[in-house]
Amino acid sequence: MKNKFLFLGIAAALFIACEADDTADIVINDNSVTNNTTNNGSSGGEENTTVNLNGLYSQDLTLDPDIEYIVAGPVLMASGTTLTIPAGMTIKAEPIGVNAYIAIQQGAKIIANGTSSNPIVFTSNASSPSSGNWGGLVLLGKAPINSTTDGSEDVSTSEVGALAYGGNTPGDDSGSLTYIRIEYAGGAIDGNAELNGLSLYAVGSGTTIDYVQIYEGSDDGFEFFGGTVEASHLVVVNCEDDSIDWTEGFFGSVTDAYIQHGTTHDKAFECDGYNTDFSNEGGYYANPTITNVTVFGANDGSEAVRLRAGTQGTFTNIVLNNFGKGFRLDGDAGDNPTGQGVLDDLLNVVDVTFNNVTTTMENNTGAVFNESDFITGVGNGTGTDYATWTAGWTVGIN
Repeated sequence: MKNKFLFLGIAAALFIACEADDTADIVINDNSVTNNTTNNGSSGGEENTTVNLNGLYSQDLTLDPDIEYIVAGPVLMASGTTLTIPAGMTIKAEPIGVNAYIAIQQGAKIIANGTSSNPIVFTSNASSPSSGNWGGLVLLGKAPINSTTDGSEDVSTSEVGALAYGGNTPGDDSGSLTYIRIEYAGGAIDGNAELNGLSLYAVGSGTTIDYVQIYEGSDDGFEFFGGTVEASHLVVVNCEDDSIDWTEGFFGSVTDAYIQHGTTHDKAFECDGYNTDFSNEGGYYANPTITNVTVFGANDGSEAVRLRAGTQGTFTNIVLNNFGKGFRLDGDAGDNPTGQGVLDDLLNVVDVTFNNVTTTMENNTGAVFNESDFITGVGNGTGTDYATWTAGWTVGIN
């Protein structure tokens, strides 16, 4: 979940490997390959119907609906390039865990716009797919992160692949993802080097993230590492770690989200104000707005939302079903002032309905406040109209 290293002035177009990073050498096994074509001719002159994608792409890449594409390793789009995927396509990845993923590096874009009747699907190429078969989709932008000095152009590097992200461009544009389904992705090398269904590193508000589902992931569904992107219509079904996760000063928004836990899961939301494995160089805390959310837990006594490391934010119109705990707040009077955020009205929940939730709030921050200081409008939450907007392009919803 956490990035490991900080570099100043790294060029985002290149894959950077650092001696101190123990993930790059493991993950990238074909970094020297550069591919600039989308199809290959066979020896008989006939066009192949299957093309492997792997390596660094230094020119625009537009996928052909008549060709089957297999992600056979890390696919890295260099700065200045665009990956375009037409509606209705299915892109498969070899089941080699985090060794297969697609990364849109700083300065690059992805244009993948499906429709409700013709979504774009990223999935496993395994005969019997399962969670963690491949690494997922990674976007790396130039929006602010609080693991670097506020207002600087400094960058950090991703957990897997040591790819640069961060900067001082809140409106940065990494492209557009609409009506997308990402299946059987995620996974970890160790506890500090992980990929999620959709990893959003310093992604700016110029990027469109709308109608995206993560299905059967082995790590988090969506993870926001700082940035300002305003994501909407997010679906997470049966992810084995957190469904929606943020850290490093995420200042964007999530509007309309549906979360459904399976047998193996962690939190619906895990929310850190900054990266506790590094430091809060920026001096501010995550403060997103979360609106219109419906969550179905597994009715196993677990907690729905964990708020910690000083995170701030506003949750509005929420429905939580079948949890032991609704909101748990962790913090202290030092670097992790989560409770102070409540007292300063920078962390709150407005209009929430608890169905079969044993404990609605647990305060482990050291700050003294009543539940009514944190939660107002109990019983007024209606959640999101997921039955309407998920129709046609999602899978696995009960």
